[in-house]
Amino acid sequence: MEKSKIQMLYDACNYVFSQKELPTFQQIQSLKNILNAFEAVDVGIDEFNLDGSPSSSPKINNGLISGQGVSEITYIHIYECDHFSIGVFCFPAGKTFPLHDHPGMTVLSKLLYGSVYVKAYDWVRDENSSPRTSGLAGTVIDGIFKAPCEPSVLFPRSGGNIHSFTALTPCAILDVLSPPYSDDFGRPSTYFFDFLIPSLAGYALLEERELKLPYDLVVNGAPYLGPPLDVAEEDIC
Repeated sequence: MEKSKIQMLYDACNYVFSQKELPTFQQIQSLKNILNAFEAVDVGIDEFNLDGSPSSSPKINNGLISGQGVSEITYIHIYECDHFSIGVFCFPAGKTFPLHDHPGMTVLSKLLYGSVYVKAYDWVRDENSSPRTSGLAGTVIDGIFKAPCEPSVLFPRSGGNIHSFTALTPCAILDVLSPPYSDDFGRPSTYFFDFLIPSLAGYALLEERELKLPYDLVVNGAPYLGPPLDVAEEDIC
């Protein structure tokens, strides 16, 4: 039987991110190639269904979640272990996921459908291994992405590790994080304000928000309805 795309992604992530060594360029490229083949239906989402108005609870039609039917940012948890996580964020048009970081993490993202505005920064100097909460950052991305487009990759100190998303249309982003967020292991999620510097184009001052979770950020959950995953028993979390 032919493997599902999500099974191929899990198998590749399990191999690449479970090893002690850092992933090679070739391994990251291989993961990008797998992600690039994904469509919304491969993770149990119907991107086209327009049945009724958006709702805070995910709508399910014909065994698929209606991507057009969410009124808040909605996260579909697919898999997580100590080494990596896989999940999908569905956005209604106009919603923003605020500026946030990924300390010590590698993140691969695939825009499955729709259009999204992305702003991303990297710290100008990041010599400290502990997560930073303020400082000077350089702009890495400031633009609009429209599906279909290639997957993006960010690294602990490059590629736009601190980013925000604003959905211009209903859209969905498939994310692979390695390793996942963990307060216990020094990988908390920190949210920021950015203050542009008129005299220094392409740079901004970032400051941590006072609230650990911004009051204006609402993320609902939805079940994963895509093809089942065959995971090793010791990998089940």
